[in-house]
Order: sequence, then structure tokens, then C-alpha cells
Amino acid sequence: MKENIFDVLIYLFENYLDDDIDLLPDSEGIKTELLQAGFEAAEVNSAFDWLETLTEQSNIKPNITSAFRIFCQQEEVKLDIECRNFLLFLEHTGILTATTREIVIDRAMAIENEKLTLDELKWTVLMVLLSQSDDDVAFSRMEDIVYDLTPALLH
Repeated sequence: MKENIFDVLIYLFENYLDDDIDLLPDSEGIKTELLQAGFEAAEVNSAFDWLETLTEQSNIKPNITSAFRIFCQQEEVKLDIECRNFLLFLEHTGILTATTREIVIDRAMAIENEKLTLDELKWTVLMVLLSQSDDDVAFSRMEDIVYDLTPALLH
């Protein structure tokens, strides 16, 4: 089975990460279950490392109210213009703050894929917002975007 880290993360999100991303209570048991389900050990370990780093970053609470973001060359390669515009949209609509935007970019850059698709970025944002327990509204709005529950026309 050719899976990538996003397949593992999405599986974990949909099956284990209900209300909190502070790593899973029985992570060894869940790793064994993932391996038995056909996920590769390297991808499972990478997904757990990614979540562990995200958990550590959720404690960062700087006082940034707004900031202008310039992407470096490596970020522009990994996040195409569509992804960068989406991040800008999320920040302008209040789903992301300057701080959560930076955590999203950091977690996106930690993914081994050469480029991230817009869907992969959406899932990254959703998992970052899940780790930020103080903003349930932003998480709910992003969940609607990920699952295409937002109406085509807003009245």
C-alpha cells in the first residue's frame, strides 16, 4: 500500500483525534493498529513525530495581532500561489491568526512532500486549529471548508 503521511494523519484525525490533539493515549497500540491496517512504519512514525511537534507548538502564544508575511523561496516552492492565497484568505476571514498561520506554515514545511496540494494544506490547517484549544469557532469553520460543507453562495 503506497500511503503518505497525510493518509496517516487524516486516518488519525477521523478516528482518534476528536477534541484534542495532545497525542493519543495509547500511541503504541494505535501505531500497531495502523501497521496492521497496511500503513508503512516510516509514514506512521513520521505522522506521530509531526503531531508531537504540533503539540509542542500549541503552547506558543506570542502577542502578534497582525503581520505582513513574505514567503521565502523554499516556502514558495512547497506552497504554490493557490496555497499562499488560501492562507491569506483564512487570515483575513479570521480563521487563522498570524500565530496560527506561522504554525501552519511550519507544519507544512515539515511534510516531506516536494509540494503540498490545496487539500493537504486544508488538512494541515484543520489539525493545527485542533491543537489550538482556545478557538472552537475557527476550527468549526475550517472543518466546514475541509468537508465542503460551506454553501456555494453566501447570502
